[in-house]
Amino acid sequence: MFDGTVRPTGPTVARKRQLLVRLLVLPLLAGLVPLLGAPGTAQAASACTGRPAKTVGFSTGELRVYKSRAHVCAVTVAKKPGKRRTMSVTLQPRGGRTVSDKGSYTKMAGPVTVNALNRCVRATGAIGRKSVSTGWILC
Repeated sequence: MFDGTVRPTGPTVARKRQLLVRLLVLPLLAGLVPLLGAPGTAQAASACTGRPAKTVGFSTGELRVYKSRAHVCAVTVAKKPGKRRTMSVTLQPRGGRTVSDKGSYTKMAGPVTVNALNRCVRATGAIGRKSVSTGWILC
């Protein structure tokens, strides 16, 4: 039965809007990803909280130490991530137990965290055969 109304045969107005949004908004969002930092980039290298307290560089990477009120955290980060190699990070509060993370990683060993309220700490990081140590810090 024909009621006299004309029905559109092509895409509806709502579908045209959806297509327009996809064509215009998604490329804009994709353009913001490099500016904001995508997950897995070098900006997200550290999983430690707190403020940076000490960074010690060596030929194959960096040892980074972070301090919050009651805790100290450390990571070892490779200069050239990608290839799997032996990495380690060790953190020891004075008079306390050593905490370490050692394994075969591509970009970072750690994080390791210790309770260090009013204590000195010593951190060590290694990538391959190269290593670095901070000595007693944050006293």
